[in-house]
Amino acid sequence: MTATDLPSPAELAAYLDVAVAAARAAGAIQLSRAELPHEVRAKTTFSDLVTEVDALCEAEIRRMVLAAYPDHAILGEEEGQSGEGDFLWVVDPLDGTVNYAHGFPIYCASVALEVRGVRVVGAVYDPSRRELFTATLGGGAFLNGARIRPSQTPSLRSPALISTGFPYSVAEDASNLTYLQKLLAVGVPVRRPGAAALDLCNVACARMDGYWEMGLKRWDAAAASLIVEEAGGIVSDLSGQRTPYGKMIVAANPKLHPELLAVLGG
Repeated sequence: MTATDLPSPAELAAYLDVAVAAARAAGAIQLSRAELPHEVRAKTTFSDLVTEVDALCEAEIRRMVLAAYPDHAILGEEEGQSGEGDFLWVVDPLDGTVNYAHGFPIYCASVALEVRGVRVVGAVYDPSRRELFTATLGGGAFLNGARIRPSQTPSLRSPALISTGFPYSVAEDASNLTYLQKLLAVGVPVRRPGAAALDLCNVACARMDGYWEMGLKRWDAAAASLIVEEAGGIVSDLSGQRTPYGKMIVAANPKLHPELLAVLGG
């Protein structure tokens, strides 16, 4: 996409307003039902859970997006893709469902807009902490309206604080344990919070120095990867290609990213 193909600043601001309103609405649903009994069922494995709140949040996000842009397409975790065209909203209505179903307060709503395959708007809302992460292409990244930057940690041995996650298929494919062992062998502290979008946002705002994970879906990373990049961080696959949609995602501040790639790939 060339500069002339990009939405104007005014258009980006309008898209972001819709993304923020939809993410906040989903977060409000999450909080309102957090203490209630949930209808929980398994999807692909016994640990891949979905609740009635996932569905309620996605329905509300879809309603709000289509009310503003009825000709846009939407890709959501629960309902799949509806519509076609240059404008695709990518939605994770409740990232961290397993956490949510157990009352563990690390979860969020994630809403992104891609224009002809380019991520241009991202909003991630953490209702438990009342934290809203936002970004527009070329416009920087923000937490509750304040500009954010990644950490300046220069080395894994500083020490850096790194996060990761494991796919729901870990019982059949435990290959991420190999990468975990590589980091532990260096002596790096590793955390596993359980919500990919928030892991990425924590890199963007310097709470984490780096993050890697295998097997993410598009909706897991679309909004938060833009937030990392607009904050000044790097998002790539294991080969170093700048994409959030590879078999593995690796995110870190620019000083640390090459070393993190080298250890994971070594």
